[in-house]
Amino acid sequence: MLAQVRPAQFDQWLQQVQAQGLTPLVLDVREPWECATASVTPQGFELVNIPMQDIPARQQELDPERPIACLCHHGMRSMHVGMFLLNQGFEQVTNITGGIDAWSRERDTAVPVY
Repeated sequence: MLAQVRPAQFDQWLQQVQAQGLTPLVLDVREPWECATASVTPQGFELVNIPMQDIPARQQELDPERPIACLCHHGMRSMHVGMFLLNQGFEQVTNITGGIDAWSRERDTAVPVY
């Protein structure tokens, strides 16, 4: 089952991961133009953009042991990518529910809404 975290609870999730001595990865699966329009600022996590359709060909760039939180515009693409990664043997995958849109509204109002 794919874990879910709202942007408003992201700090709590981040602290739980960091308590394990790990630096999580936020995997932004949006298109490059979307990331240029609105993006999160890495604070306590690494940010990588791999568009959804490129994930199967580029999954070897991801560490299956590392905690990954998937992000998209509203949470649907990231949910599909998260499920795909779980099925590929990734163990610690979470979906950021509501995507960057919810991130803008709940966590960081400086991130543009589009």
